[in-house]
Amino acid sequence: MFRPLEVYIGMRYTRAKRRNHFISFISLISMLGIALGIVVLITVLSVMNGFEKELRERTLGVVSHATVSGFNGELSEWRELIEQLSSAPGVVGVAPYIQGEGMFHFASQVSGTMIRGVLPGEEPKVSDINENMTYGKMANLVPKKFGIILGHSLARSLSADVGDKVTLIIPQANITAAGILPRLKRFTVAGIFETGTHIYDSTLALVHLDDAATLFRMEGKVSGVRLKLDDMFRAPSLTRQLRTELPIGYQVSDWTRQHVNFFKAVQTEKTVMFIILLLIVAVAAFNIVSTLVMMVTDKQSDIAILRTLGASPQSIMAVFIVQGSLIGIIGTMIGTVGGVALAVNVETIVPALERLLSVDFLAADVYYISDLPSDLRWPDVVRISTISFIVTLLATLYPAWRAARTQPAEALRYE
Repeated sequence: MFRPLEVYIGMRYTRAKRRNHFISFISLISMLGIALGIVVLITVLSVMNGFEKELRERTLGVVSHATVSGFNGELSEWRELIEQLSSAPGVVGVAPYIQGEGMFHFASQVSGTMIRGVLPGEEPKVSDINENMTYGKMANLVPKKFGIILGHSLARSLSADVGDKVTLIIPQANITAAGILPRLKRFTVAGIFETGTHIYDSTLALVHLDDAATLFRMEGKVSGVRLKLDDMFRAPSLTRQLRTELPIGYQVSDWTRQHVNFFKAVQTEKTVMFIILLLIVAVAAFNIVSTLVMMVTDKQSDIAILRTLGASPQSIMAVFIVQGSLIGIIGTMIGTVGGVALAVNVETIVPALERLLSVDFLAADVYYISDLPSDLRWPDVVRISTISFIVTLLATLYPAWRAARTQPAEALRYE
């Protein structure tokens, strides 16, 4: 359909000639509009990908990639299970844990908490908490010493510091002569960690596995074992495999199930944002429609002469499709290059703007992620560029069809 003649005429019409400077200006605006839309799309999606990746890594720095637990919340033969899971393909770390709930009391402050009993030497194999210690270290958890490590926000809400003694109240009762009383235990704050994930920094507390077993009356047992994989995205397939290999009585879960609502919300937000920002490209495409309609009106006599010389309606249509496509191609190329360049350098550009304007866009005392992360993904770039070009190509169809319907006699009547 697109022969050299149609391509030549379409490219020639794109350049300004005497009477159509305004039309060429509108063409330039259309190109810039498409380019701007693509730049914004690529940059915003890259930043959202960066936030998603950062939150995922911080979350998985506290929770495990996969978990094997008992249906009743207890595992007695956990040492044998650890030996079996350590040899599983893709597993790089396995550690036992005991988990329970409680409430802290210190001075006049009270706060709910999630207690996790861990082995200080094994826990770094499955989490990054040891790397996020702000005070103390995980090795300070010594069995029978009843030390405890608090999340940063939890310690702040209790106004507790390293060395303070906090009282833990757990929902298991002691039957005494005075009646049924809640179980209380005093712990010494041995450290404070900060992962940057509010839900864990404000609720999680770590104790030694032996102390947790004594506290929750689980001597010789654990709640389950936690696994770290060499590839976190293999967790669903691994959990399916473990369900078939492990005997009845084990419950297997992975991080995609534990945080399914959060990651679905992020994915929905990305999809909605993509659709909204794509409207910028659609607006620029409407500029192409107006540009070509004005061009068709301006070139009525030229179209009529081409028709009298033997050009078919399909050839006339191809001329204006080429012109509109050229605008779309140039705009898409400029936008793609600009979007990739901005997305790659946004982590450098934003701090420079903050220093220049003396403004913190993401204040560290308000946001847990104070920088602007960016994760450029080439499939997103290809998808954005392809959809943008298709939208601009569709915008050329109506003006081109209108030009093909031009009647030579009517167009040349008043020439």
